[in-house]
Amino acid sequence: MTVITPSEQKTNIYCPSLTAYERRKTITINIGGIPMGSDYPIRVQSMTTVDTMDTQGSIDEVIRMVDSGCEYVRITAPSVKEAQNLENIRNGLHKLGIQVPLIADIHFTPNAAELAARIVEKVRINPGNYADRKRFEVIDYTDASYAAELERIREKFIPLVKICKEYGTAMRIGTNHGSLSDRILSRYGDTPLGMVESALEFLRICEEFNYYNIALSMKSSNTQVMVEAYRQLVQRLDEEGLKPYPLHLGVTEAGEAEDGRIKSAVGIGTLLEDGLGDTVRVSLTEAPEKEAPVARALIERYTTRSAHASIEPIEHCPINPFQYTRRDTRESYNIGHLNVPRVIADYSGIEVQQLDDLKSIGHFFLPVPDKWAMNDQGADFIYTGKKPVPFMLPNGLREILDYSQWLGHPEKHIKFPLFEVPEWNAATDISAELNFIKGDIHTFDELFLEDISGKNNVVLVLQTANLHAMPEMRRFFYKLTEQHIKVPVIINRGYNTDLGDKLTLYSATDIGGLLVDGFGDGTLLSPKFADNTEHAEKLKAAASYNSIAFGILQAARTRMSKTEYISCPSCGRTLFDLQETTAMIRKHTEHLKGVKIGIMGCIVNGPGEMADADYGYVGMGKDKIALYRGQEVIKRSVHSSKAVEELIELIREDGRWIEPEEREILA
Repeated sequence: MTVITPSEQKTNIYCPSLTAYERRKTITINIGGIPMGSDYPIRVQSMTTVDTMDTQGSIDEVIRMVDSGCEYVRITAPSVKEAQNLENIRNGLHKLGIQVPLIADIHFTPNAAELAARIVEKVRINPGNYADRKRFEVIDYTDASYAAELERIREKFIPLVKICKEYGTAMRIGTNHGSLSDRILSRYGDTPLGMVESALEFLRICEEFNYYNIALSMKSSNTQVMVEAYRQLVQRLDEEGLKPYPLHLGVTEAGEAEDGRIKSAVGIGTLLEDGLGDTVRVSLTEAPEKEAPVARALIERYTTRSAHASIEPIEHCPINPFQYTRRDTRESYNIGHLNVPRVIADYSGIEVQQLDDLKSIGHFFLPVPDKWAMNDQGADFIYTGKKPVPFMLPNGLREILDYSQWLGHPEKHIKFPLFEVPEWNAATDISAELNFIKGDIHTFDELFLEDISGKNNVVLVLQTANLHAMPEMRRFFYKLTEQHIKVPVIINRGYNTDLGDKLTLYSATDIGGLLVDGFGDGTLLSPKFADNTEHAEKLKAAASYNSIAFGILQAARTRMSKTEYISCPSCGRTLFDLQETTAMIRKHTEHLKGVKIGIMGCIVNGPGEMADADYGYVGMGKDKIALYRGQEVIKRSVHSSKAVEELIELIREDGRWIEPEEREILA
């Protein structure tokens, strides 16, 4: 990680404070009588999935979404006929007394946008394909041709601006990482900066006509890119003297179930921690009414956040928050430096009784052929506290004991101690290989850091009791960076086991928010059990915490341990049943560690959002699928009944296919 000079640090502030929670101050925009901005609560929204021409189906789905907590509802309008039918949907809702603001989602068709802006409360346009071109071609634009293209866009866009201003219609200028125009790509590349400039070109036109009823978004399926783009957007607005517009937060194509929630929290939660964001849409490959409760759970953490304990202020950010670089650390045993972040399973509240108790963390004993095996989410270490494992552990798993227990253990030479700071300061017997020391920003004081700064057998376990947890831990990483201390650090967070979805969302925010900035050499997720928790329930919790830990590392793009699915949340443009198709593809490919598969309902954002995927499955017509290798179309018009089989064959041709039978014993 490159340390930023003092002069550079001054340009790296993208939020009100890096240590004190405060919402970013924005202007207020009006969306059908429900205002959005920093003076109001963070709003929740989602998007319908039924065909927009299905009026009653749309009305029924909107009702379910409103009942689940949606304050705004977005509906796709890919052509004029769908835009016109928005009026029927709106009238049907009003007859039922439902006044929820509707948002028309527009791609490619300015005439549909202009019609929709006269009907609904808000329109969303994508600057990458609103009168712009996206052909996945490499084009060298001269300054003259670039300016000419901008002028063409301006002529197409100005009528919509005037209509929105006349009708009091709000607008979201929403950039998608996967649908940047060839023109933007030619000048800025496939970068967060390109995403920002794509939106600002349209925003400048709006301001020229004194139209300000605007929200902005910078969405990507890559959490690092998404976070960096929003941060750059805020900074650029300030630098150019543009108004502080409200931000719509979202991670595109987050996926489903636990993976989708983790990825959403890593991206959205990281920004919310810094006071950025005025409305949230969680994009899950599930029924749309499932999204609002997840968004609400993310948001509600911040209603009382300003009451947190104070954190030492920092005026300048010592790293580049707009470009991912992993913090430079030395290697201690197999932690830090070039090693992937490690996962430590916390069994300090679980008494290991038999070999099968380690199945929860990915380690399996096979009676035949009498050996241990592990799956791709096998924990690297097990922390047992004062309850040592009573048998020999597999080679891929090392045990950590509390220092007092380690001291008297007959096999301490193959185990590692965990110290508290006072124990470390007084210790006369330590491990020659690896010592863990737990503490927080206060106990890891200057004298302590001076003592351990040159030791290559020490790893810190960073904790916090602060309500504003992630920023306090980040403040400690800033301190290490400024002082050039290269000790590896494990991020330790503890949560009650009865939190449900909140466990996934909170841990992904607290830990993922550090990982996307390059901080952290491992995770230790600690379950907090109720006193009467049964052994079987504890093991079940251990499995969940282990899965979440690996999921966070994958969502933050720091360690790949399973197949990744970049699947869109479906909308009225979708050409097949996304939930069913995603489940079918997952069933056949979930054993392919590190392979990224994009599953897209249509071609609007599909090919672009798969820029980060190895393979793509994209709807191109009724029962017709296009298969991609990266950005290249390999097969077109494959019948949906054969498409999964053809996808597997494509993966096989590339030598990346592994027969599931080879892994099923470890499942």
